[in-house]
Amino acid sequence: MVDLTAESAEVLATLIRHNTVNPPGNERAAIEYLDAYLTAAGFRTVQLAAEPERPNLVATLAAEGDAGGPVLGLLSHVDTVLANPEEWRRDPWSGEIDEHGYLWGRGALDMKSQTAAEVVAAATLAREGWRPARGALRVIVVSDEETGGEIGARWICENHPDAVRCDYLLNEGAGATFELGGRRRYGVCCGEKGIFRFLLTARGRAGHASLPRNGENALLKLAPVLTRLGAAQPSYRLTEPPRELLAALTGLDAAQIDETTAAAAVAALTHEHPDLPALLEPMLGVTLAPTMAHASDKINVIPSRATLKVDCRVPPGLGEEAALAALHEVLGDSADLVEISFTEQVYGYLSPVHSPLMETIERWLAAEDPEASTVPVLLPGYSDSSWFRRAFPDLIAYGFFPHRHMPITEVAPLVHSADERIDVRDLTYATRFFIAAARDLLG
Repeated sequence: MVDLTAESAEVLATLIRHNTVNPPGNERAAIEYLDAYLTAAGFRTVQLAAEPERPNLVATLAAEGDAGGPVLGLLSHVDTVLANPEEWRRDPWSGEIDEHGYLWGRGALDMKSQTAAEVVAAATLAREGWRPARGALRVIVVSDEETGGEIGARWICENHPDAVRCDYLLNEGAGATFELGGRRRYGVCCGEKGIFRFLLTARGRAGHASLPRNGENALLKLAPVLTRLGAAQPSYRLTEPPRELLAALTGLDAAQIDETTAAAAVAALTHEHPDLPALLEPMLGVTLAPTMAHASDKINVIPSRATLKVDCRVPPGLGEEAALAALHEVLGDSADLVEISFTEQVYGYLSPVHSPLMETIERWLAAEDPEASTVPVLLPGYSDSSWFRRAFPDLIAYGFFPHRHMPITEVAPLVHSADERIDVRDLTYATRFFIAAARDLLG
């Protein structure tokens, strides 16, 4: 019998030992390791690459004959963000398991752990002789997610759509639990917010810095703008997943939840769980975060131009109009001090909250953790699922990597941070889920 704990931990540790910090990525060795692993198990594999050292892997296990049926895709990426070893208590590329059963390393949560769980689950099924009764199981491992997917998910969806076409997709985005009202809740990510970034430009008149009143300092005009952006976020703009989430958390009917009842619900949750609203509120509307400022190129010159870049995230279904309305709401009269222009516009995408894939997840949890329940969530950031939703409009894509032992309040602070690690029990737990999901959906 396969020891899922040992095998999934070994695959994850091996992936972590491949340093795939992006940039530059250098994902080839990790992809070739996974290719050999899945080929040996019986998958038909192909590597597709925009750049030779940064390939993407597609591995397929199909039903015998021409049975038709759905394709379930298991998506992940093997590139990571950087890691400074001086900030870590252990080597970020060690894949070491400590005395408490945590496996350490960059990518242990984002997201080589899900790669390992999906690949081990798929290989286990194939080695046991399982084949889909209908459709196909497709494992898709890509490069370049951390810098936008230009040669990863975006490239492969635009240039080789038939190779990665699927009807259902499981990817990153949710699955860590939180406790509320004595009940454990598992988030299922049903969509990602869009990106609508602004450049705010203030104008003035240059002068010598030794005579401060001799010019008109454009940088000072950004002060009230920054103050407003730091003081408040825009009003809530609710879409389906957060309505359903608040309904599950409050007991209200989703149709009854508006901006007023949402604010009251968040206030009540803040009282019960002070850490939860920081994770919940970004799902409820547009967010604005000033991140980069620039003014004079010389310290002795009063700037005639000062700029501020604002990262704005917009719920799926909303776009430029909602982003501008949110910005003007927060800035008020200080908006008159700056010129506003978009530097980036990427619309968010959403999958239905209710679907056969959600039923698969709920059936598995009913057997594994019967006292728990699922709640739909939005990813405040962006994932590769969006490229797949854009390429395949009828696709049902969820982010789900179930954690039973590490709650979201423990997971979230470790993602992209020092000392990233995962409880090995959760790695096994997720591997069991991916095995069950393939059997349930594909027969």
